[in-house]
Amino acid sequence: MKSNQLFDLSGQVAVVIGATGALGGAIAQGLGEAGAQVAVVGRNAERGQERVRNIQAGGGQAAFFAADAIQRESLHAARLAIEGALGSPTILVNAAGGNDPKVTVTADRAFEQISLADWQANFDLNLVGGVLLPCQEFGAAMVAKGGGSIINIASVSAHRPLSRVVAYSAAKAAVLNLTLFLAREWAGKGVRVNSITPGFFPAEQNRKLLFNEDGSPSARTKAIWGHTPMNRFGEPRELIGAALFLASHQASSFVTGSDIKVDGGYLAQTI
Repeated sequence: MKSNQLFDLSGQVAVVIGATGALGGAIAQGLGEAGAQVAVVGRNAERGQERVRNIQAGGGQAAFFAADAIQRESLHAARLAIEGALGSPTILVNAAGGNDPKVTVTADRAFEQISLADWQANFDLNLVGGVLLPCQEFGAAMVAKGGGSIINIASVSAHRPLSRVVAYSAAKAAVLNLTLFLAREWAGKGVRVNSITPGFFPAEQNRKLLFNEDGSPSARTKAIWGHTPMNRFGEPRELIGAALFLASHQASSFVTGSDIKVDGGYLAQTI
């Protein structure tokens, strides 16, 4: 098989939940450029339509479908709309998630002061809406059809809890655990389930932690760079290769339950 055929996603329907964000958007762009029809799923219609235009400008096919990932009925309606417009999904990327400042440990908020409601909201965003409900809705449909690839977006904090972002770290650790469970559960039914662990990719949700008001690197950024052998942050497009590998049945037909780290060596660093 020619190398370019390994990553040809022509005829595939890719659902990217959270494609309105930086990382999910880059992955959606890459899947579209590889030939997949991309369902851009998110809550923000303006950002969603902009993502669709970007994919189309790159020669891909895409359409926006509004949905709230933590609402089962919303996801169900989106799936029916996607099936009607594009066909049955064969690829699912779960890229919704983020850290809520209300569950970040700070000088003014100790761990024991985090409310149960805020903690639960973080888990709803990163675990329930980030993996559980989309897999129950779209993954179950793939099982019924006999095949597909699911890619969950984890975090380096899932492997080693980072200071301050305690609830996010715990939720992302649960994402990895659920990924392994589903990989085992659906391996005999033609559905592969894997994850990608991004390192540090600056986005709106963490920019205040990483940069000072004048744009200079914060102390936290300097610590991250010092712990990252490549000594820099990642660029969103640097996630595309891993996503294409896991999405393509030709390239990764015997890969399930795996986690690909795209972290510049962060998790390899010790002292």
